[in-house]
Amino acid sequence: MNKQIYRLAIPNIFTNLTVPLLGMVDMYLMGHQESVHFMGGVALGSVIFNFVYWGFAFLRMGMSGVAAQTFGRNDREEMALVLERGMLIAIAGSFLLLTLQVPLANFSFWLLEGSQEVKEIARGYYFVRIWAAPAAIALMVLYGWFLGMQNAIYPMLIAVTVNLLNVVSSFIFVNHLNMQAEGVALGSVVGQYSGLLLAIFLFYRKYRSLSSCFTLKLIPLIRNLKHFLNVSGDIFIRMLSIIAVFTFFTSRSAGIGDVVLAVNSALLQYLFLFAYFLDGFAYAGEALIGKFFGARDKIRLQRTVVLLFRWGIGFAILFSLLYAVMGKMLLGVFTDQAEVIEAGSSYLIWVVIIPLVSFGSFIWDGVFIGITASRAMRNSVFLSALLFFFAPFYLLFPYLENHAIWVGMVLFMLSRSVMLTILYPKAIRKRFG
Repeated sequence: MNKQIYRLAIPNIFTNLTVPLLGMVDMYLMGHQESVHFMGGVALGSVIFNFVYWGFAFLRMGMSGVAAQTFGRNDREEMALVLERGMLIAIAGSFLLLTLQVPLANFSFWLLEGSQEVKEIARGYYFVRIWAAPAAIALMVLYGWFLGMQNAIYPMLIAVTVNLLNVVSSFIFVNHLNMQAEGVALGSVVGQYSGLLLAIFLFYRKYRSLSSCFTLKLIPLIRNLKHFLNVSGDIFIRMLSIIAVFTFFTSRSAGIGDVVLAVNSALLQYLFLFAYFLDGFAYAGEALIGKFFGARDKIRLQRTVVLLFRWGIGFAILFSLLYAVMGKMLLGVFTDQAEVIEAGSSYLIWVVIIPLVSFGSFIWDGVFIGITASRAMRNSVFLSALLFFFAPFYLLFPYLENHAIWVGMVLFMLSRSVMLTILYPKAIRKRFG
């Protein structure tokens, strides 16, 4: 069983690590500009795309579990139709997003806190990067579908291509063409469309025979759409809750001050690095758990859960030790602004704690997606955000200020782990009887 986990987890780890590493490169490029405002501007602009992309993440997460179950049943027609339904939703969503880009920008920058200098940089970043959205959303569908097909290699190849071209383009645009924040955004556009072209090529290279099952007939397309939409709807609400937490985190950081915004934006990369690393195992869980669930193999399903948690605990300890020993050195990589490094040292304890309290939430996400227990995921995140992030923040902020944001983040991650642990026995009994 471990061999099957490795086969899926290792490519997914490489795939996922390119995402926070890209964010780190952006922080590095902006952290070495002449003003701290550039770090804050890109961080604030990125919040909007976190909102947009995480809002559409239901496509990837819903896709992988449902596709894996069709794979477990060896239902070739439904494999193709699952992909087609997802792509149609992605196309419609992308069209709506581009059409409403100006109202979305106006509302977002009205809602988010930050200085005028930071917001001006963020607006320039936003209006370039928005054109990457159609490709990015389509890739979410393809990533989830490939994973459901037990294929972790293609998402890895695509993600490496996307992010490598993004990094190279950003360096050229920023350091050689002096485009600053707009250069980082344009790098995203180049990377995403390159990745989409590669994904289409890879699909036809290996899955061409499934394309004959695509259809324009309404009845086959809507036949199992209700199940997909129910799962996706729950995941969408779940993602909105997560978006609310991270958007508030960045916006409130900006409200405290530009230096605090730069500090928290840099330290958040530590959380993202661990999260995307461990999501490699969570994604392996989605594929394997979904396959075993589709095949009604409860014994191998439960064995997979146990092994995933063993890996999760081990890497949580490893990352906490790494951050405890090298945390301050990593701050120096992100920026050469002395005031940011000095201020950030006071908050390093929180990024040391986070892997230990959050690993369960990431592993459980993969398990619950595999069995399409989306309602439990939705409820756990919503309650965790409301009761363990926002409530503690408002109670503690008058006394702890920026530390209160980090206390809320730690409690949010911990409560998700605990709630899903409590809900799992009921979820599995409901599906297997």
